[in-house]
Amino acid sequence: MRGRFLLQTLIGDAVALSVGLAAGSLLVFGTPLPWLAGLNRGDSIWPLVGLLTAGLLLGSYMSLRMWLQTTPRASYGRAMAIVGIAGAFTAVGLVISREYFSRPFLGFTLATWLLGALAIRGVRRRRPWVERAVLVTGEKGLVDDLRLSQHLDVESVFDPAGDPPGSPLDLDTTLVVDLRPVMSEGMAQFVASSNLAGQALRSLTSVYEEHTGRLPLVHLAEGWELSAPVSRNQYADFKRTIDFTLTVLTAPLWIILGGIIWLAVKLDSRGPAIYTQERVGHDGGTFTLYKFRTMVLDAEPNGPQFAAARDDRLTRVGRYLRRIRLDEIPQLWNVLKGDLSLVGPRPERPVWTEQFEDTIPFYGYRHLIRPGVTGWAQINYGYADDEADTVEKLTFDLYYVKHMSLWLDLRILGSSMWTVLSGFGAR
Repeated sequence: MRGRFLLQTLIGDAVALSVGLAAGSLLVFGTPLPWLAGLNRGDSIWPLVGLLTAGLLLGSYMSLRMWLQTTPRASYGRAMAIVGIAGAFTAVGLVISREYFSRPFLGFTLATWLLGALAIRGVRRRRPWVERAVLVTGEKGLVDDLRLSQHLDVESVFDPAGDPPGSPLDLDTTLVVDLRPVMSEGMAQFVASSNLAGQALRSLTSVYEEHTGRLPLVHLAEGWELSAPVSRNQYADFKRTIDFTLTVLTAPLWIILGGIIWLAVKLDSRGPAIYTQERVGHDGGTFTLYKFRTMVLDAEPNGPQFAAARDDRLTRVGRYLRRIRLDEIPQLWNVLKGDLSLVGPRPERPVWTEQFEDTIPFYGYRHLIRPGVTGWAQINYGYADDEADTVEKLTFDLYYVKHMSLWLDLRILGSSMWTVLSGFGAR
């Protein structure tokens, strides 16, 4: 189902591009067939069409890589990203090749293509693709999480130590097996026979991670399942270079925007505009975190307490900054210093870290990598108001630790930028 969905999405985008080319050609050249446009001798429309097509394939490939570890969805943002990547690729290609192009034709084509791609996704979101599955597990909590997934239909659940299904499964159904518990002889024979018969067979861990974007803590054994992937992750070797380069290149924008916010914070309430706090970073070391002050002075008269999404201690400007996350702009200085990465688990205060490491299994493994300005947990869960929320948030953090990659970082940064620009998706 996943492969079929991705193929259908690519075909839909190709059709939308074709319609865009026809509409652009009709409006600019008077014919829906761009190769029949009356161009000057020596000019050809084919290089422009070829670059747009190549841009579609490049954008679709990058989109596929970003969805690699989780279920793909009919996302409006993904459509905008694909068309944007294709437009940028085409523009660069035209500058380098110096081939013929028409600005009106290119503009109408991209606009019509984007509208078509958004319309296709609007239709597909009404009936999202669903993977049918039969689960063999005794973990009720994980089953409950999977039942909430938009793209998984849990048909039935069987106890690994119990009796197997009385009849073979439909070949369109995925058999999802929990590999941790000891299975009964009958269940083991059923799983083996289903696999030999060509039944789609997947582990519960992989299905859970794909459909929830979280790591099932109950399936962690000694922690090597996290430390081993991190030690072998080649992306970690040049992640720091990417962080530093992107921060320097975008520094003029952040400096101007930061100056405006600094003035707004100063005018809104008394106290310093920049707030500092000690946080726990890579390998458990501590550092000083910088951010714009969003709370009133002396916000913790009775000692440290959790921040909440709707916190009475927030100032008027601070509440807005929290919503669109612009209070974190000063943390880019932490990125330049090497305390933070652009993407990673959010750094916690030492007082909470010490407590959670004593009470929450595997909490310390979030420090295997450098913490981030934004992260997978931030775009999927948001604020943790107590220890129970912290456990839930940890499942997202450890998912990122295990699957950290350039493509996942691009996806997180894209979602974070959308939150900053629109205010939607803030958690």
